[in-house]
Amino acid sequence: MQSVEENKNKYKTIKNEIQSIHEFLKNIKLMSKKIIYVLAIALLIVTACKDGKKNKPETDHSKMEMKKDHNDGHDHSKMEKKNNDDHNHDHSKMENKTSHDSKTIEQSKVKNPATTPIINAYLQIKNGLVATDKSATAKGATALLTAFKGFDMSKLSGNTHKEYMEILENAKEQAEHIEKSPIDHQREHFEVLSTDITDMIALLGTEKTLYQDHCPMASNGKGANWLSETKEIKNPYFGSKMMHCGSVKKQIN
Repeated sequence: MQSVEENKNKYKTIKNEIQSIHEFLKNIKLMSKKIIYVLAIALLIVTACKDGKKNKPETDHSKMEMKKDHNDGHDHSKMEKKNNDDHNHDHSKMENKTSHDSKTIEQSKVKNPATTPIINAYLQIKNGLVATDKSATAKGATALLTAFKGFDMSKLSGNTHKEYMEILENAKEQAEHIEKSPIDHQREHFEVLSTDITDMIALLGTEKTLYQDHCPMASNGKGANWLSETKEIKNPYFGSKMMHCGSVKKQIN
């Protein structure tokens, strides 16, 4: 049989082992808490990093978009202004200088031969547009400018001279544009020119027999007039596309 002393020693050894195990478990528990704490911090850091990366491109992208929008807006405004200027070539001036449209000029009954060269040149423009012939139309515009230069204004006086000068200024501008423009723009300026020549004839008279025609489809559906030397409708605004669209509004002489 083992002695009491041996038993005490074994008990002491077991007790020490139990205490060691208890300390070990205690340390594991503390380590577990630390590990959990460290893992939690790490998780927060990772999450924060992901959010930071996610937000950063959005911020940069928004800046890029703002910069792009700013630059695009700036450039486009210049491009649009330039394109509008090139395309419309002083259409605002053309519209502003038709103020005499609103005035009613009483039709002169004078058989005035002095206006014949101007009217013949105008009809040359009209016939060029009927044929959709840009070159022939431009030649008519050149002839009209020449006719204006050859017109003797010394016989005009008072309000007649003033009215003629207003008509002349605008008509010359339309002729200058018709002389150098593509066919579509020639037609746009011809619409205004027709009003000018009609007003001039009403003011000064003519020896010619003319017909004032109207096309309801011209000028984007607003309708437009022109003068013709023949009663037959030949549309200068559409040419062969709608050659006979229109009607005679009145006869002059």
